[in-house]
Amino acid sequence: MTKQVLTIAGSDSGGGAGIQADLKTFQMRGVFGTSVITAVTAQNTLGVDDIHMISLENVAAQIQSIGADFDISAYKIGMLGTAEMIECVANSVKKQKFGTLVLDPVMVAKGGAPLLQESALHALKRELLPLADIITPNLPETEMLTGVAVHDDASAERAARILRDFGVQHIVIKGGHLGNSGSLKCRDWVFSGETMTVLEQPRFNTRHTHGTGCTFSACIVAELAKGKDILSAISLSKQAITDAISHPIGVGHGHGAVNHWAMADFQAA
Repeated sequence: MTKQVLTIAGSDSGGGAGIQADLKTFQMRGVFGTSVITAVTAQNTLGVDDIHMISLENVAAQIQSIGADFDISAYKIGMLGTAEMIECVANSVKKQKFGTLVLDPVMVAKGGAPLLQESALHALKRELLPLADIITPNLPETEMLTGVAVHDDASAERAARILRDFGVQHIVIKGGHLGNSGSLKCRDWVFSGETMTVLEQPRFNTRHTHGTGCTFSACIVAELAKGKDILSAISLSKQAITDAISHPIGVGHGHGAVNHWAMADFQAA
């Protein structure tokens, strides 16, 4: 049977992030993707112009409908936007058997537009962190969640300890924002329990990085569904997103999308 996965996130009209990026990633990694849309955004590579939240009743119905028919092996949660949406999604997924949860705590768009209301941060910590098997925050998201500004191994470990206290056992702190320091490597910190693993790939000087976080977390979901262990899934996804960034397709006039074609892997289990 073809492995089936799910993304619960917002829609990106520009096609580079959110639901669109997730489904492209699932296809390229050889799994069948389903989706629950929490918000419809009007955006492109230049920024976010408008956000329309889907009704809570419809989001709950989407989740119920997926659970009634599909055999979901792993899933991810991305943009939720409000405390009410977070509570709705958390309550709905608790009623389902969707497998391993990868939480990508989307808070700010690439262009700087806020995608999570400030009042929703507490709900995210309270409702979703205890449900997540893996969390994949970038550096600004890590600081918002923990109050720790990560810049090296020691600060990453301090932040990870705080996230573990919320109940998350596997943490990926993405160091892409450290590019401003002039580093030639893109470093991520992976924490599984008390064990820290550092993953590094070459850093590429490109503005075409829209959808990086969505694509990375979706790739982890796909690899988990195919039977990879957590560290292998994360490592493979680190390589895949590096391929997607290092082969830009050059669409749009701002932060263009990563290249999902470069992530092809049809050796599906």
